[in-house]
Amino acid sequence: MSEIDGTAGIDTTVPHSARIWNYWLGGKDNYQADREAGDRIAAMIPEIVANARADRAFLARAVRYVIGRGIAQFLDIGTGLPTADNTHEVAQRLAPASRIVYVDNDPLVLAHARALLTSSAEGVTDYIQADVGDPAGILTQAARTLDLDRPVAIMLLGIMWHITDDGEAAAIVRRLMDAVPTGSCLVLADMTIEATGERMAAAIEEWNRHGRPPGTWRVPDRIRELFFGGLEVVEPGIVSCTRWRPDPATGEPAPDVDRYCGVGLKL
Repeated sequence: MSEIDGTAGIDTTVPHSARIWNYWLGGKDNYQADREAGDRIAAMIPEIVANARADRAFLARAVRYVIGRGIAQFLDIGTGLPTADNTHEVAQRLAPASRIVYVDNDPLVLAHARALLTSSAEGVTDYIQADVGDPAGILTQAARTLDLDRPVAIMLLGIMWHITDDGEAAAIVRRLMDAVPTGSCLVLADMTIEATGERMAAAIEEWNRHGRPPGTWRVPDRIRELFFGGLEVVEPGIVSCTRWRPDPATGEPAPDVDRYCGVGLKL
């Protein structure tokens, strides 16, 4: 019999990617099944923990870039569990009036959403319980907080690998970007096997046998083709998260990871 957590009917016996990600980032919002699955995958491919940390560091750098372009509205889909330097924290440190809408479908994220709803006095944060597969519904709810007639940053970090059908994945991103005006941008990170090859492919197969939701990997050219068509991809292009505009103060970029990312501008 499945053990069901008292919060929002969470099945604690089935590993979930958001909770495993939280575990790899050093968080506490995970269960034994998540930790066991995380340890199995990390034993197969120790670099996966660096993937998680590189993705989080890219988020902060990308938000700073977006704010620098004068965009102060964010639609962060596939939020995951709150950790350090969430989107609103980075954005509102630089632009206190920033408005952020978080979206996730994991009931545990909903249970912890209050940690995402803190805001500067000048800004606003909101949380939507919704699935990335329903972009129209997300946009309808997001319009309560965001002005979709003004530029918005669409944030899709580590979520599109769970949309295993390429056609569906491309259509979701296209629908989201079609709804926002010129001057908006797409911030996206997706799974590859560029850095570790077959070891990552085997780890994804292991995940798909035991965890949820399932996932897939894509080559960088496919990421560009599916998600960045019609957008101007800013330098340095679609690259490992460690190589997207690393902070010069940290010295040489860290080694490549299998999480590849990019930022595209709607012109």
